[in-house]
Amino acid sequence: MSASEVIEITDVAFGGKAVGRLADGRVCFVADALPGERVEVNVAPSTKRFVEGQLERVLEASPRRVKPPCPYFGTCGGCSYQHIAYDLQLELKTDQVRQTLRRLGGIEAPVVHAAVASPLPYGYRNRITVHRIGGRIGFHRRDGKGLVDIEKCLLGSARVNELLAELRTERFREGARPLREHHDRFGFHQTNDAVAALLLAAVEQACPVGEGTLIDAYCGDGFFANRLAAKFARVVGIEWNERSVAQARTRAAANESYLEGDVAEQLGDLLAAVDGAGVTVILDPPAQGVDARVLDLLTAYPVARILYVSCNPATLARDIKGLAGSYQLVAATPFDMFPQTAEIEVLAELRPRPGEDA
Repeated sequence: MSASEVIEITDVAFGGKAVGRLADGRVCFVADALPGERVEVNVAPSTKRFVEGQLERVLEASPRRVKPPCPYFGTCGGCSYQHIAYDLQLELKTDQVRQTLRRLGGIEAPVVHAAVASPLPYGYRNRITVHRIGGRIGFHRRDGKGLVDIEKCLLGSARVNELLAELRTERFREGARPLREHHDRFGFHQTNDAVAALLLAAVEQACPVGEGTLIDAYCGDGFFANRLAAKFARVVGIEWNERSVAQARTRAAANESYLEGDVAEQLGDLLAAVDGAGVTVILDPPAQGVDARVLDLLTAYPVARILYVSCNPATLARDIKGLAGSYQLVAATPFDMFPQTAEIEVLAELRPRPGEDA
């Protein structure tokens, strides 16, 4: 039988759950609480070292707790941070990246810059995916029990919500339905246009101006490669999605080329044919991170710099650790691509270790 207990919240872990300790010393994770708060939680019997608690009451609230503007918050599984003042969201995400790089990346004192804020804390998403089950159209519930019927998503842009309103007047089969503001994009692209522009500017600033080569791995439709082409003598993008490659080629400059296929299969020949001292590699993989074969190639053929764009700090830290024999982390910068959620985008710059050839 479950029991209630009062705990002090000390942190918020990556993933969005607040952290406290039970009277017996075990770590307790609880949603919707903030550091510095005293809360009453309901805890099911367990012998595990880590337990999940259900928030019952906030006994002493943080001054940085805010009222969520969305009527679906707490039931909808989409957002986890609407109860947190936006400046604290940024602080938490910065610290989560630092902790993840330390714990999983083995970096004792990683340099992590303050998270870059989204110009739009709400109304920023250029696409959402809704679901239909029975008469409901919306998002999965946080508890996994069906759907929350959504009239409007506060994270969606005005156009996305227009599409949602139109969809609710239509008849369509049960299942998922993506609603996109931009219909001319294929494959993966960032959901927050304003933060994507800030991320691009940061990547551009980290790139040298000269006669070097840029290899943009997992390049999508050439978001980075095309916009950075003027800074390099040669730009090569690698992408598995055929439609994304075709779109990238339609706007490619004379010094740009795009290879369709697996990054690990294409990268080796490229690196073997160039002087690594003049090469910048952008890695922008999916959430599962970089293929181990890619890490092996970058170790075998050192390059001047790696700019790693990640939507998953845990796999970023793992991959940085995998490169640690040849490269060191210069700095990491979180970008708040997904305000009001626990998701974090990170730009990390790696350079060869002293004594390594590049």
